[in-house]
Amino acid sequence: MSASGGTKAIVAALAANLAIAAAKFVAFLFSGSSSMLAESVHSLADSGNQGLLLVGGKKAQREATPQHPFGYGRERYIYAFLVSIVLFSVGGMFALYEGFEKVKHPHEIEAWYWPVGVLVFAIIAESFSFRTAIKESNEIRGSLTWGQFVKRAKAPELPVVLLEDLGALVGLVLALGGVGLALLTGNGVWDGIGTLCIGALLILIAIVLAAETKSLLLGEAAGTEEVEKIKAAMVDGDTVTALIHMRTLHLGPEELLVAAKVAVRHDETATEVARAIDAAEARIREAVPIARVIYLEPDIYSETAAVAGADPATTPGGPGAAH
Repeated sequence: MSASGGTKAIVAALAANLAIAAAKFVAFLFSGSSSMLAESVHSLADSGNQGLLLVGGKKAQREATPQHPFGYGRERYIYAFLVSIVLFSVGGMFALYEGFEKVKHPHEIEAWYWPVGVLVFAIIAESFSFRTAIKESNEIRGSLTWGQFVKRAKAPELPVVLLEDLGALVGLVLALGGVGLALLTGNGVWDGIGTLCIGALLILIAIVLAAETKSLLLGEAAGTEEVEKIKAAMVDGDTVTALIHMRTLHLGPEELLVAAKVAVRHDETATEVARAIDAAEARIREAVPIARVIYLEPDIYSETAAVAGADPATTPGGPGAAH
């Protein structure tokens, strides 16, 4: 997996979650806190999710085959989508079930120092994991806001880890609040309410992850910056005089397909046109190295063809519009 895949952040989150899951489960055994049980399952699910991301990154590196000529780059999107399903079912739905049971049948928390101590430890450990994810994300985030980064990132691993870690930290605070109120009031219902809040939080994060990874699975175009670089590199004004229309598609986080119809001079020979296309492809790959699959079709410029072939998802002058 490439650096943009956030391997360091995934490994840090995996190590933290395994340790935290074990500590939370021990706290549940000693205290009987439903928040602790929900949180231990949450951390166990997160550990499995990080394992899925690592497996997806490994499988995505396989070479292209005759049956899959564009390679396996989208494996990373598939495994990220599986993460959202696991988070929803194993994490969120279990926490809701456990919360409802605790609200219906509350009991006092025993050995309060176990859940409180483990929650404080977990918050510290998750903070270090979250810090690693933020640090790696900042290296590629640029000027994007965090919301824009999660929405636009083509590599799914870092957004997944960021949202998981954020959800884990908020969940820990909710669990601490539920346990604290249960101890202060002597009413175990608060522990159940905290567990319900954790379940609702996990389901919300799972829905956001599912929506974003679904978009990647369907196939997303290159970002605006990459599109502009491709356009600028493609047209040299001499042999390739204009871009008639273009489509881009991410075959994986670090592999881009570019298909375009370009205008050439009407009096050029077939040899000159072929050389012009080869040169344009070389310029594109130099400007945008992830543009690995390029198909350029030469044609004589036509305003009608340019308008008809313009990307309907863009406005005139935007990505996909003719120059």
